[in-house]
Amino acid sequence: MPDTAPAPGQGLDAGIAAASGTDGGLDAFIAGLPKAELHVHHVGSASPRIVAELAARHPDSAVPADPAALADYFSFQDFAHFIQVYLSVVDLVRDAEDVRLLTFEVARDMARQNIRYAELTVTPYSSTRRGIPGPAFMEAIEDARKAAEAELGVTLRWCFDIPGEAGLPSAEETLRLALDLRPEGLVSFGLGGPEIGVPRPQFKPYFDQARAAGLRSVPHAGETTGPETIWDALTELGAERIGHGTSAVQDPRLLAHLAEHRIPLEVCPTSNIATRAVASLDEHPIREMVAAGVPVTVNSDDPPMFGTDLNTEYAVAARLLGLDAAGVAALARNAVEASFLDAAGKARLAGEIDAYTAAWGG
Repeated sequence: MPDTAPAPGQGLDAGIAAASGTDGGLDAFIAGLPKAELHVHHVGSASPRIVAELAARHPDSAVPADPAALADYFSFQDFAHFIQVYLSVVDLVRDAEDVRLLTFEVARDMARQNIRYAELTVTPYSSTRRGIPGPAFMEAIEDARKAAEAELGVTLRWCFDIPGEAGLPSAEETLRLALDLRPEGLVSFGLGGPEIGVPRPQFKPYFDQARAAGLRSVPHAGETTGPETIWDALTELGAERIGHGTSAVQDPRLLAHLAEHRIPLEVCPTSNIATRAVASLDEHPIREMVAAGVPVTVNSDDPPMFGTDLNTEYAVAARLLGLDAAGVAALARNAVEASFLDAAGKARLAGEIDAYTAAWGG
């Protein structure tokens, strides 16, 4: 079956399901495997049901209130169109109750996939500039985080993300919210949005302050631009992980640097196809990344928008890398090791993965 990106107006679901190419046994193994996810966006994880519910609450939005219509709405012509659609969904989150509802429902979807731990990329600036007070926003995500852990067994942590398209004012506000209203679950500081026309070095002062306050650096880089953007993220922003990093394979020296310094790439295969950052799954550079010894984690990015979930992304990666159950389990351990969990949390989750894999093999 072909695994090229669908034409505008077509959903990804059928194509990605065919492209994963795993057998039923490996799919079942992946479904039950305890997992961590490190690159997944807060608003971008809103299920069609929740997006439709929010759209019904805010009928002035262009987003369809019919879940069936969202598949076509979430078909992207290019990365710029994806950003346009993404921001239209962001505009549906207008009060603290919207924030709380969205966050808890994202965790519910994670629990169904046996995701035990996730570092959720949150863009508070997008909400505060729409009138949600910063303290109310923090209370909403924290209330949902605590409920998710107590009721669903999902541990959430936050990455506060600068929306690069909004420029330096958004960086200033994101940093202020992170440092002045720092929620208990906040662990890292990121940078997303378009890369073209948004150079990374301009954000260095904000990352310097965030890192000085103990937050970890996890910017997006090299998704739609070349390896020079990844170098900038490393040298100017002190990146400890790289979001996407698809262009890293164009620079052997960069691959060697990432491998030597054990800097993980947060790889999101289906996302890269949906946004046209990569032409097809068979052309995805994940094989070259792994062959170079770079630590790779597998993630879903904005799963409902791309007609995927983390289980599907593991199946895609298993096909591209030729993995069996033990290899898939090793990918899951990569995510645990690359996470910002404390040592005890890492040991506990890695132990779950090992016990599950051993029982499966037995």
